[in-house]
Amino acid sequence: MEQEQRLPETPVPSVSVKNEAWEWTKALLIAATLVILIRWLLFAPFIVDGPSMEPNFHTAERLIVNKIIYKFRAPERGEVVVFHAPAGVDYIKRVVALPGEKIKVQNNTVYINGVELNEPYIQEAVEAEKARGGKYNRDFQETTVAEGTVFVMGDNRVNSTDSRMIGSVEYDKIVGRADVRFWPLNKLGIIKH
Repeated sequence: MEQEQRLPETPVPSVSVKNEAWEWTKALLIAATLVILIRWLLFAPFIVDGPSMEPNFHTAERLIVNKIIYKFRAPERGEVVVFHAPAGVDYIKRVVALPGEKIKVQNNTVYINGVELNEPYIQEAVEAEKARGGKYNRDFQETTVAEGTVFVMGDNRVNSTDSRMIGSVEYDKIVGRADVRFWPLNKLGIIKH
């Protein structure tokens, strides 16, 4: 009778189930901490709600708001910002005038320190409304923007609750600048300011 020959058994590394669970737990805790820190300190998602920023932003579009940029510098004209409004909700509007500037709206035109403001982001909509004989901007008497604040307006000037009604926005009420549109996917991209 032939004797059965056995190969020596290969030692199997003993990985403790407890050690593996701990490693996974650590990895998940680190990932969660990073997500919370990034969300809390650097970036936040925002959903556009309402027509006040049309034709450039529409209801249900999703944006990424850069929360850290204004820790290093003040908002600039033309930037789209999200801020805490007096009504207890967050608004999205465009910075139109800066501290110390005089702003007025007359005959569909925005004036900063007596000079017409160039607004290429709404030019097409303004011209279309003028061609129909309508008004794109409600008149607004000249006012001076207070220090530490910005004057904001929606791109859809006739359908926007903005600084013309609620006053200038204090820097500490600004959440951040809208930098990326990530939904819908066909509009995915960096927001031009």
